[in-house]
Amino acid sequence: MAGRRRPRRPPARTAAGTPVAADASPTPEGVFDIDSGTARITADDDGTGWLIEVNGVQSSHIVTDDPLRLEFEYMRWIAAVIDDRHHPDDPMRVLHLGAGACTLARRLAAAYPRSRHVAVDVDAALATLVRDRFDLPRAPVLRLRVGDAREVTTALHTDSRDIVIRDVFAGATTPANLTTAEFAEEVHRVLRPGGLYLVNCADTRDLAGARAEIATIGGRFAHIALVADPAMLKGRRYGNIIIAASDDEIEVSAAVVKTLLAGAVPASMRDDADTRRFAAGATVLRDAGSDDTAPDGDVSPTSPAAPS
Repeated sequence: MAGRRRPRRPPARTAAGTPVAADASPTPEGVFDIDSGTARITADDDGTGWLIEVNGVQSSHIVTDDPLRLEFEYMRWIAAVIDDRHHPDDPMRVLHLGAGACTLARRLAAAYPRSRHVAVDVDAALATLVRDRFDLPRAPVLRLRVGDAREVTTALHTDSRDIVIRDVFAGATTPANLTTAEFAEEVHRVLRPGGLYLVNCADTRDLAGARAEIATIGGRFAHIALVADPAMLKGRRYGNIIIAASDDEIEVSAAVVKTLLAGAVPASMRDDADTRRFAAGATVLRDAGSDDTAPDGDVSPTSPAAPS
C-alpha cells in the first residue's frame, strides 16, 4: 500500500545475542502481546522514528520529535485535503475510526491547536501500548476510546463532529459493516453540516472495491473526490485510495495539487464529476439483510444502525 514501505532494523539485542526484554530498554522497541495478536515496534535505520506493525501488517509510523511529519503517503494525502479546507485556528472536532498509534491525530493536534480528537480502536491492549510508549497528546486534546468503530459512531450525537476519518483494517481489509450505505448514513448524521468524511480505501488492481465505496458514499454526500497515485488508478498496482466526501463542495485547488505532487509518491486529486465517472455502474454496498432494492447512488435516510 502506498507509503507503507519503511526501512527497519531488528530489535536491540544483548551481547549474548538474545533480544533485550521490553522493560529493560528505554526505547519503545519490541514485540508485544495485544488483544488481536501481536504488535511489533521497530526503529527506523536513521533513528528518527518508529514503525508499528500489527500482526505482521504495517499499521502506523511515529517520528518522536516531530508530530507534523508523516511517513505514510496516504496520511499525507488526508492531511493535505484537511489543510486545504481548514485554518490552523479552527476549533475542529475530529473522530478517528482506527486509532493505531494515533499518528494522524497527533499530527492534526499539532497543526490545529484548538482541535479535539477521539481515536477509536477495538484493541484495548494496543491502545494502552501506544499510550504508554509514545508521547501522545492527553485528554481533552486526544481521547482514546476502545470499542467497535460502528457501535461508537452510532452512539455519537448528531452534528457533533467536523471531520470523520475512517482508517480501519482487520489485516489488510476494512470490515464490511464500515463500508455500507447504512454506515455512510450514520457518519453523515454525526457530521456537522458541511463536515468532511475521509476514507482510507485499500484496493487491488481491479479497483472494484474503491468504485463500490465511492458509489456508496457518493449516494449520501452531495460532493465526493478521490486522491490516489495515478498508477494505481490505471490498474498498475494495488495501494491506497483516499475518498473525501462532504455536502459542501470539495475544491481541487492549486495548493492541494502542488502538495500532492510534492510527495515521495506523487498523487492526483479528482473532482466530483471525475470521481463519479470513475465509479459509474458500481453497486452500492448495503448491510446484510437490508433492503437492497433502492437504485445505485440513491441512499435514503435510515434509522440508526444496529450495533455490529
